[in-house]
Amino acid sequence: MKVNFNRTAFVEALGLITTIVPARTPKPILRCVHITSGEQDVSIGATDLEVGIKYLVSEVQVEQDGEVVVQADRLNAIVRESSDEVLTLETTEGACEIKGADSHFSIFGQEPSQYPALPSLEGQVDIELELNNLQAGIEQCLFATAKESSRYAINGVLWEIKGKKLFLVATDGRRLARCKVNLSSKPDESVAAQKLIVPSKTMALIDKLGSDKKDKIVVKLVDNKIMFSCANVVIGSVLVEGNFPNYEDIIPSDHDKKLVLSTEAVLSAVRRAALLTSEESRGIKLSIKKDSLIFSSRAPETGAAQISMSINYDGEPIDIGFNPQFLIDVLRVMRTPEFEMELGQTDRPGLIKSGTDFLCVLMPINLG
Repeated sequence: MKVNFNRTAFVEALGLITTIVPARTPKPILRCVHITSGEQDVSIGATDLEVGIKYLVSEVQVEQDGEVVVQADRLNAIVRESSDEVLTLETTEGACEIKGADSHFSIFGQEPSQYPALPSLEGQVDIELELNNLQAGIEQCLFATAKESSRYAINGVLWEIKGKKLFLVATDGRRLARCKVNLSSKPDESVAAQKLIVPSKTMALIDKLGSDKKDKIVVKLVDNKIMFSCANVVIGSVLVEGNFPNYEDIIPSDHDKKLVLSTEAVLSAVRRAALLTSEESRGIKLSIKKDSLIFSSRAPETGAAQISMSINYDGEPIDIGFNPQFLIDVLRVMRTPEFEMELGQTDRPGLIKSGTDFLCVLMPINLG
């Protein structure tokens, strides 16, 4: 194989692909990328056996076709650090040569036939939507997924289809985020009836795809896998097994304390109040009274903070504690200048709504 690459396109492809390459694995070949050249383009792929990606690079000149499997981090570093506009990749027996104007690298390769199968999407698709809509939805729920949990089902994002809406739901047991995304068309009933749990890692990978406002992403379900295709990228992933919590039972519907707040002002207040929290006192207190909201925190070994703002509220007063990082996480992903907050009793979860398509449920904490 001998291929001349546009270095910028090569860097972009490897930057995305290497995000799923495992740093440690009992199978050394999984730390590699698989490169295959056709007549006019080159396919670069990687997999960790749960998530796989195949990226088609067309900014190339193929002099001789072929394939090679080479260590991902070494190749990525060489291409990234190069200053050449064009890099030549050539395979010799058992090695991969990368040549620039003043550089020549040789990396030992592995047997291409031993590399696991990479994803491909063929035939009729099941779901179609705009990529930027899906990415906006991912950003509004991914923060709430469980990072480590023995309940494997909450390590992913629930996909639930109702008509032409895709509901994305995530929870880690202490908070829950749900957003709605518009689909291009109404899927078949057999597809809509399925509740899918897509791994967080897969959702994060989709969020990294370069988004043109006109780009569509199509989805196909195959057995226990989900396949995505967008522009020059195909992603395949094993679905998470297990039962997602019945999230609709968690969303409060009977709260009697409701207020509308400025997203920017509350985010600033929470960040400032959080400056004087500690490992022992991680929470901040929201004191809501007639026409005023006070954010306060106290750390015995450091001091105390208090931030006040005027609000339009004439309901019953309430003091309630929240994890400030959880509030920051949800406020950062909002796309409306104002949001609604609904509260019940001090031991009941708080409900945050932004427009009609996004909500977040936050469990309160006891401030003692």
